[in-house]
Amino acid sequence: MRTTTLDLDLNGRYAELCGPADANLRLLEELTGVRLVLRDDRATLSGDADVVAAAGNLLTHLALAAAGGHTVTEAEVRAAVANLEEPAHRRQGFDEVVGTDIPVGARRIVKPRTAGQKSLIEALFAHDITLAIGPAGTGKTFLSVATGLSYLHRGTVSRLVLARPAVEAGESLGYLPGAPEEKIAPYLRPLYDALYAMLKGERIHNLVEHGVIEIVPLAYMRGRTLDNAYVILDEAQNCTQNQMKMFLTRLGQNSRAAVVGDITQIDLPDPAASGLVLAQKTLAGIEGIAFVYLTKADIVRHGLVARIVEAYERFEKESKE
Repeated sequence: MRTTTLDLDLNGRYAELCGPADANLRLLEELTGVRLVLRDDRATLSGDADVVAAAGNLLTHLALAAAGGHTVTEAEVRAAVANLEEPAHRRQGFDEVVGTDIPVGARRIVKPRTAGQKSLIEALFAHDITLAIGPAGTGKTFLSVATGLSYLHRGTVSRLVLARPAVEAGESLGYLPGAPEEKIAPYLRPLYDALYAMLKGERIHNLVEHGVIEIVPLAYMRGRTLDNAYVILDEAQNCTQNQMKMFLTRLGQNSRAAVVGDITQIDLPDPAASGLVLAQKTLAGIEGIAFVYLTKADIVRHGLVARIVEAYERFEKESKE
């Protein structure tokens, strides 16, 4: 048993660190097994020596972010604790993670919440083509859209194109009534959700109406050349190798692409034919192309999502054995 006392220097930002009714502190106790008491700026942690050291370091970084004005959420606490299990080269202090800003509009800033998300953002800005692979809830689509909006905001590109394969997730939707645009709308809804999380509806409508933002099924990309554009392929695990090649070869002058997907959720009849799976071998080592792998440590949805992903991973591993 070990007891450690830390001076956090919160600058009065207790609510930003602790959350409502000290929920963040109680969650940190639950996830790490330490006993934590905070009095003013002084935190006392008790527990196993190794765990106390790790939890103390984590709490210090959370406090630095809170002292800087960032409001820590329960999802961020879970992600920060999960980050402790990551390899050393993937770990970063929480204050360093949330210190990264993506301006997506005049008054809107998006920040990563995990070290993996920060690595993804860095890759998206540093490479012409970035492939982001990871489980649901890791922010792959959200951060890719945020990066595209940032490029638009800065005038680096003149349009944002978002594409998605129209593949049903394990069930047949049958005949859908209406015009072609209405038939494909349900498949594209997640891309609109990401946009609406960052911009006002009126602004999105105006950008779409003027062709600055375009949201299309992947099949509509054939034969096009996209200059001065930021192009995103969502749910890339559900495209074939030929579709992946078709998408990547649409890039014109001064264009960049983000390809995102989860290779554990392939809805194709033959999962081995996934263009995203094959791209890992086909495109490996090509200059200008980056691969970023997110893990359950980067999940920032409801706290149960990470545990659900972990349960399925464990089940699939046991099934193979």
